[in-house]
Amino acid sequence: MNVLVTGGCGFIGSNFVRSVLRQKSNCRLINLDKLTYAGNPENLRDIEDDSRYRFVKGDITDAALVEQIFTEEKIDTVVHFAAESHVDRSIAGPAEFIQTNIVGTFTLLEAARKSWLQDGTGLADKRFLHVSTDEVYGSLGATGYFTEETSYDPRSPYSASKASSDHLVQAYYHTYGLPVLITNCSNNYGPYHFPEKLIPLIINNALNDKQLPVYGDGKQVRDWLYVEDHCAAVLRVLEKGTLGQTYNIGGNNEKQNIEIVTTVCNLLDEKVGLRDSGEPRTSLIRYVTDRPGHDRRYAIDATKIKDELGWTPAVTFEEGIRKTVDWYLDNPDWVAGVLDGSYQDYYERMYGNR
Repeated sequence: MNVLVTGGCGFIGSNFVRSVLRQKSNCRLINLDKLTYAGNPENLRDIEDDSRYRFVKGDITDAALVEQIFTEEKIDTVVHFAAESHVDRSIAGPAEFIQTNIVGTFTLLEAARKSWLQDGTGLADKRFLHVSTDEVYGSLGATGYFTEETSYDPRSPYSASKASSDHLVQAYYHTYGLPVLITNCSNNYGPYHFPEKLIPLIINNALNDKQLPVYGDGKQVRDWLYVEDHCAAVLRVLEKGTLGQTYNIGGNNEKQNIEIVTTVCNLLDEKVGLRDSGEPRTSLIRYVTDRPGHDRRYAIDATKIKDELGWTPAVTFEEGIRKTVDWYLDNPDWVAGVLDGSYQDYYERMYGNR
C-alpha cells in the first residue's frame, strides 16, 4: 500500500497515521498537511524517523503538488481527513471552508482520476476513502437516528461544505467509476484534540480556574466516539468496505453537552483536587448565548458497519473520557505549546525549508 493521508497532522489524522504504521508493515504512508492552526507535526514526533513515513507540507487545493505526489509515490490509496472543521469558525469566516472542504476534495479526486484511470494498472487495488461527518444530516428531534439513507440537511457553512464534498465523491464513483468509500462519523474525542473543541477546552479551562462556557441550556446531544475506535473503523472500511458505499461510524454514547462538562469537572476534582477556593470545578460553568444554527441532537445508527464489516466500538465512554483526561494531565507541554503557538515552530525546527 502506498497511502496518501491528507490532514495527517490533525487530531484524527495523526491518530490514524500512527495506528496504520503500527499495524501495517508493508505500508508506505505520505502525510500531506497544510499545517493550519489545527495541524501540529509534533503530534507525530514518535514516528517521524520511520522510513515508511514521509511528511509533505502543502495544500490539498494545490493541483500540481497533489499530482506530483501521486506520480512520485505511486499512490494507490487515499484517506482524506483534511478539512476545516470547527463550526464556530465556519460561521465567522466560511470562505476557507468552501476552499478546503470542497475545492480541496475536488482536487484530490481529479488527481486520483487522472492517475488511476491512465496508469494502465486497473482499479482493483485502488481506494479513495473520504472521511466526513454526521453533521451533514442536520438535526434530530428527541428520538430517531441518522442512517446511511438519511437525507442531507446541513445547517452550518461547515456541514454544508462537507455535504458538498460527499456529493462530489459519490459523483466521481457514478460518473468515472472511481473506487470511493465515504464514512460519516460522530463527535470524536481523545489524545491530541485541539483545545478549541469542547472536551479539551473544558479540561484546560477547568485546570486553570477559568470559566467553562456552555452554549444555550447545554442540553444539545452528541454521540461521542473515542478517536482510536474511529481510526479502527476507517481502516476496516478501507480494507473491507463495498465500493461506492457510505458507512456511519458512531460510538453509541449519546450525551448532553452539560453532561460532558460535568463529567470532566468531576474527573479533574477526583484526580487533582478541588479548586483553590475549595469549590468543585462545576462552579466554573457559565451558560452563554447559543450559537446560530446550533443543531439540537445528533445520533448515529452504526448497524451497517457492524453487520457488514464486523466493527463495533471497543472503548466505552467511561473508559475513553478517563483516558482522555489522563492524557491531557500527562502532557502539559503539548497543551502549553498549542496554547502559546510555539507548536507552529516545530515544522521549521525539524524540516527547515523542505
